Amino acid sequence: MTGRKRGRAGRLKRWLAGGLLAAASSLAAAQIPGLPPQLVSAWKSTRLPDSSLSLVVQEIGGQRLVALNAKEPRNPASVMKLVTTWAALSELGPNYVWRTEFLAEPGARPDARGALPGPLYLRAGGDPQLLLQDLWTLLRELRLRGVKQINDLVIDRSIFGQVSIDPGAFDGAPDRAYNASPDALMVGFGAVRLLFSPDSAAGKWVPIIDPPLPGLRIEGKVEWSDARCPGPPVVNTDPVITQQGVSLRVSGKVAGSCGEFSLYRLALSQPEYATEVFRLLWKELGGTFKGQVRPGVVPGDAVVLASHESPTLAEAIRQINKRSNNVMARTLLLTLGAERGRRPATVASSEAVAKDLLARQGLDMPELVIDNGAGLSREARVSADSLASLLTVAWNSPFMPEYMSSFAIAGVDGTVRRRLRGDGAQGMAHLKTGSLRDVRAIAGYVLGASGKRYVVVSIVNSEQAAAVRPFDDALIAWLAEQ
Repeated sequence: MTGRKRGRAGRLKRWLAGGLLAAASSLAAAQIPGLPPQLVSAWKSTRLPDSSLSLVVQEIGGQRLVALNAKEPRNPASVMKLVTTWAALSELGPNYVWRTEFLAEPGARPDARGALPGPLYLRAGGDPQLLLQDLWTLLRELRLRGVKQINDLVIDRSIFGQVSIDPGAFDGAPDRAYNASPDALMVGFGAVRLLFSPDSAAGKWVPIIDPPLPGLRIEGKVEWSDARCPGPPVVNTDPVITQQGVSLRVSGKVAGSCGEFSLYRLALSQPEYATEVFRLLWKELGGTFKGQVRPGVVPGDAVVLASHESPTLAEAIRQINKRSNNVMARTLLLTLGAERGRRPATVASSEAVAKDLLARQGLDMPELVIDNGAGLSREARVSADSLASLLTVAWNSPFMPEYMSSFAIAGVDGTVRRRLRGDGAQGMAHLKTGSLRDVRAIAGYVLGASGKRYVVVSIVNSEQAAAVRPFDDALIAWLAEQ
């Protein structure tokens, strides 16, 4: 027996001896065919009803090892991002990019004072990761071309329809960045950074808003503690609309030993945020703005003055799946709808496009409800069987490397960086996790010690869904041993 195998055997013995996996009865084992007794016992230890679990384990190119409630429609939480990203990647390709452009009317040139006659047009392309520095670079290109004064800015968002949402509608947390609304012109995900710097001499936290938008300020304070840092700082934020603008009221207590930290919060709508950032950056670059920011449509004969290309779609889905970025997933679904359906794209039309594309790949998913594409939904539904089929189709696709590389690696990065470390499964699984109230899900690919690859999908819908985590980790570890 090799050292590696002896290590695995020893860990398994300690696991069994530690009481995490009590001996399973033959009756219990019969309820989940294909699972070894120790995993059946791990499931029973969760005290969740069998009816709450949908489970599929499939050897790629081989037999299905486990199937429990496989065709039951379930809410998969963020695992739904696997559906959205696969539909977009398989249809638009890994090199697809988004473009954001500044344009002017034909023949429009800045005069001797740098004033641009007529309006400046901004064609929003639905870029899901247009950052502040990208907009700054775009505006700098205008300055390099002699533009100093802008009269009106006309923003064309016609690629999407009415897609804005109430950020507080889902869970009553309108300031949280994960609730950000999609938008054709989304700058920095629409979130401001609250930077808290420690002043050890004064024993206080100094807050800074980045970017420093007019009318936006911080009220209240975060109390200072001399205790040892217990972990990530916990700070409460409450957005309040005042006559002067928007205030973010902060409260909480953070140990100074935690050091400088940042929070990302929503304070303005996406259009308001983009407008204020445009004004701020243009002023910082020495430009002047004399007119208004208003909606409109770019004329067909407009001339491009400056443009920005996003990172590729392959890079975008790494952010979406590894970091579980909700607003990027929402925007990606809308992009797919805009590129392969009718413009302006809506959530409903984009979902229809995605389902049609999947059906043409032979993926019969009658229960599928993609909703917004991010999984931040109470209405989204998919079965473990459908997800397993999608993962199998993706594995046999030329785009498999780009798709799988977007998954978080067990014990290494993304949403599973702190899971499955040191038990033989670290680095052996590419996974997507999902978590909502009453929902826990995990899906992806596991490489076994034998060299075999497995598709695994586990979805639990139950008030006590969080109890499934030890079972899911044990399941992945078991497959890594095979």
